[in-house]
Amino acid sequence: MDLSHAFDETSIYWPTEEGFVLERGPAGRTPGGYYYEAHRFRGAEHGGTHIDAPIHFHADRWHVDEIPLERLVGPGVRVEVHAAVSDDPDYLVDLADLRAWESKHGRIPEAAMVLLDTGFGRFWPERSAYLGTSERGARAVADLHFPGLHPEAARWLVAERKVRAVGLDTASIDHGPSRSFEAHQVLCEANVPIFENVASLDRLPARGFEVIALPMKIRGGSGAPLRIVAIVPGP
Repeated sequence: MDLSHAFDETSIYWPTEEGFVLERGPAGRTPGGYYYEAHRFRGAEHGGTHIDAPIHFHADRWHVDEIPLERLVGPGVRVEVHAAVSDDPDYLVDLADLRAWESKHGRIPEAAMVLLDTGFGRFWPERSAYLGTSERGARAVADLHFPGLHPEAARWLVAERKVRAVGLDTASIDHGPSRSFEAHQVLCEANVPIFENVASLDRLPARGFEVIALPMKIRGGSGAPLRIVAIVPGP
């Protein structure tokens, strides 16, 4: 199951970034009689479905190319909080949510990839609904509104469940109003990769699936475009 949004001119990036650009190159039949097509692209590391490498918010942690493959492949769980988010678009997934999930589905496995399904994926790629604003530039950051992960829940996932990675279906693991990005700091300090703008989480079961999350291997990168998939057993 593909959990990645395609990259195009509608891909959502942080308001201070230009966005994804595909520069069209040649496309057609050549004088040699064969078809040839080749384009160029550019975009910030952190936009669309992407990975935050731990170096993004903590010095001396892994860059994208340094993240071990075993941290990018593993069992997944989906924590769904649609109801809470519908009442508060700035909702923070907290420890009570994680404990409620465990009371229903069992203990989160050690070294799992925890995917937070806030329901915001349904707004993609409508910027105003997804980010809380359609404005761009530095001033737009003050108007961001979307859910994220509570820092205390992030600490618990690191210390008590030793998670392999954490992802969600919003533009940041910290909610829109955050100015200190504490969840980023907690996870990155522990060398836990973060997946943002993940797609189609509502199609996953609560547990019992595998995740493969392979970023572009940018040497020295703080983040990169991500192709993330889930392997879900059939009936």
